[in-house]
Amino acid sequence: MKNGFFRGHGLGNDYIVMDPKELTFKLTPKNIKSVCDRNWGLGSDGILALVSTKTADFGLRIFNPDGSEAEKSGNGLRIFARYLHATGKTRKTRFTVDTKGGLVSIDLHVDRHGDVDTVTVAMGRATFKPAALPCTLAAAELVQQPIEAAGRSPTFTGVSVGNPHCVLFKQAGESWSRDELLSLGPALENHSFFPNRTNVQLAVPTGPKEIFILIWERGAGETQASGSSSCAAASAAVRLGLVQSPVTVNMPGGTLNIQVDRDFSLTMKGPVAEVARGWLSPSFVRGLK
Repeated sequence: MKNGFFRGHGLGNDYIVMDPKELTFKLTPKNIKSVCDRNWGLGSDGILALVSTKTADFGLRIFNPDGSEAEKSGNGLRIFARYLHATGKTRKTRFTVDTKGGLVSIDLHVDRHGDVDTVTVAMGRATFKPAALPCTLAAAELVQQPIEAAGRSPTFTGVSVGNPHCVLFKQAGESWSRDELLSLGPALENHSFFPNRTNVQLAVPTGPKEIFILIWERGAGETQASGSSSCAAASAAVRLGLVQSPVTVNMPGGTLNIQVDRDFSLTMKGPVAEVARGWLSPSFVRGLK
């Protein structure tokens, strides 16, 4: 049947996977917003689209629920990996995926039922250079730089892990509130420093190898978990000397483990779950045209 979908989540960060070749409609920004709408559509934090590529085993495009496109998603990659294995697109447990944010290598961990329950992703290298995000601030590196947002004057560390991130830290023993996330998140996402917008993490060290973060994702808003955000926040925490690698990143949705190498190469390991497979109804699809 046409217009099929696969639904999964990584620690509550949920995505729909689709193969554009099997759709009778285009993944336009308007249609993406309709499918991702939690009241009028399927509802999700984005759409993962299988695409052809000549540089890896599989190609992936990642769309935010507002219709914009993301370069990379750690949770999305884990869901995409489970989709590929669960639907028979591959029987390999190690393969590569080409994203707009760079090539990644994936290792699958299969449980006793034959399902992929955990995925390890080599996410590439983190960089703090302004041009990589991009960021308009004139600095050699975006490490503890001042910024004005939402009536506050915090410092931020800017990180690219193939997509842009703005990380704010409080000292150990302190905490961030959800109200602070809902205020600072959109203000920083759309700040003039970041011409392509940015993801935002409010972080605090909670141990010698552990941090806690709240997440505001570009184009999606508040999310329960994020793989690329975990990589960015862990990189920033190591760069600032707040923690040592490997870093346990705790989020409202759960925990990811991030290995930060000396050259800031990143390896993420975390769980993934399948929720449903199905097809969009003909009447819903007619409304997309």
